[in-house]
Amino acid sequence: MHSITYCNRHCPKCQSLARAKWLEDRQADLLPVPYFHVVFTVPESIAQIAFQNKRLVYEILFQATAETLQAISADPRHLGATVGFIAILHTWRQNLVHHPHLHCVVPGGGLSPDGKRWLACRPGFFLPVRVLSRLFRRLFLERLQQAFDAGELRFFSSLAELAEPGRFV
Repeated sequence: MHSITYCNRHCPKCQSLARAKWLEDRQADLLPVPYFHVVFTVPESIAQIAFQNKRLVYEILFQATAETLQAISADPRHLGATVGFIAILHTWRQNLVHHPHLHCVVPGGGLSPDGKRWLACRPGFFLPVRVLSRLFRRLFLERLQQAFDAGELRFFSSLAELAEPGRFV
């Protein structure tokens, strides 16, 4: 008689082989370059709006992040290259406070404008944080204002007053 073992996908013992295989497969996908962890977030006042308008505000967050990384990395004063990246949305802090932000994993360089060469960033430095922050803030707020002007944002309970003319600034 054979015994049948049932594994739970949450069991660290049962899933260690699957996890190791997954990590090995991801390692094979990586370029042989350094990678950078870049986080884009919004202040608490925007997080409250996001909580009531999740789909729209998260979409704006992804769009502004992508445009920021692409624009600054393409600028010859910074990198002058086309970069790729992966962005992962986190919506809560560990203490269960709503805090939407994107974690981006970005290779330390990109393709030249002609697509024929790899342009590496400076060792240990991807792009200037202040430059990224300023552009991201501007793009995010412009898109949020456009959504408001188009009547796409909804406000409830403690945020209801933002729907009144002149209150959303």
